[in-house]
Amino acid sequence: MADKTVLVTGACGEIGQALVQELSKRAGLRIVTADIAPLPGAIKNSVAEHVQGDLIYKIKTFYDYDFDTIFHLAASLSSKAEIATEEAHRINVEGTMQLLMLAAYRSEKYKKAIKFLYPSSIAVYGMPGLDVKRSAGAIHEEEYNAPHTMYGCNKLYCEKLGMYYSHFNGQRHLDTRPPVMPDFRGLRFPGLISAHTLPNGGTSDYGPEMLHAAAQGKPYACFVRADTKTSFMAMPDAIKSLLMLADVPREKLSHVVYNVAAFALTAGEFHDRVLKAFPDAQISFEPDPRRQGIVDSWPEDVDDSLARAEWGWRPDYDVDAFFDRYFLPEIRKRYER
Repeated sequence: MADKTVLVTGACGEIGQALVQELSKRAGLRIVTADIAPLPGAIKNSVAEHVQGDLIYKIKTFYDYDFDTIFHLAASLSSKAEIATEEAHRINVEGTMQLLMLAAYRSEKYKKAIKFLYPSSIAVYGMPGLDVKRSAGAIHEEEYNAPHTMYGCNKLYCEKLGMYYSHFNGQRHLDTRPPVMPDFRGLRFPGLISAHTLPNGGTSDYGPEMLHAAAQGKPYACFVRADTKTSFMAMPDAIKSLLMLADVPREKLSHVVYNVAAFALTAGEFHDRVLKAFPDAQISFEPDPRRQGIVDSWPEDVDDSLARAEWGWRPDYDVDAFFDRYFLPEIRKRYER
């Protein structure tokens, strides 16, 4: 039996590297990756082929590939997207639409629905003010879909594009046989933290940045207030959720996009955990208005009961397990502290 071919875009990023490592453990997969950067050594031996360059200009080369699944991770993240809005739209929206068009073409032509896994974000939500944010608690998928950022707007629109291409593309008459369409599935991730790759400037990276600085004995100025609360997840749980959702039969899913959650805590609580591990840590709070505004627009937590009910989602790492079993052991190993 021929191997199934999987495409991972943005493979050199934090999620991409972790996903490729997990996919490589599955038998019968041929992994093709795409990124503007060359493959890092950590995943080079796991990849059958790497396409390097601007994804939008490379997508046409993929029309001859027989993909079974696409994991579209390539994106311009929240902080950078606020500075370079037009470039963020090009990468986040145009790149996604081009890939969806590819998936739609091949799904209909070869009568085989290509799975399209899309990591969305907590940034799709927009809380109207801090009072509402604090009183709302964990919010559901259909609430507060009014993002305040370019990144959030891009992600929410791409969710809608995914719904269109997987359900309504072509707008066939109701009495005609529907074509085979892509099988789009999205996850709204909270702030993701990897123990194995360095933070790359994401808006929720103040947590891991604190730990990396403390472990090296360096001072750190946190760019949000101590009372800022948001949702986080360990990278292994993010990869677990992506692969779980990819494996669920379509008929068991009543939605296209799902929240997933693990734990929520304030920057001050993160600070206290860091001090417990590294008592000599030098951490101050110096909020950056732009980045503070972005995090203030996100909910404090999300309700992931749909994912739990429909496909059995459960995180492996709550807040204690995250620090004690996952992040701190790796941080100490990295910096020998």
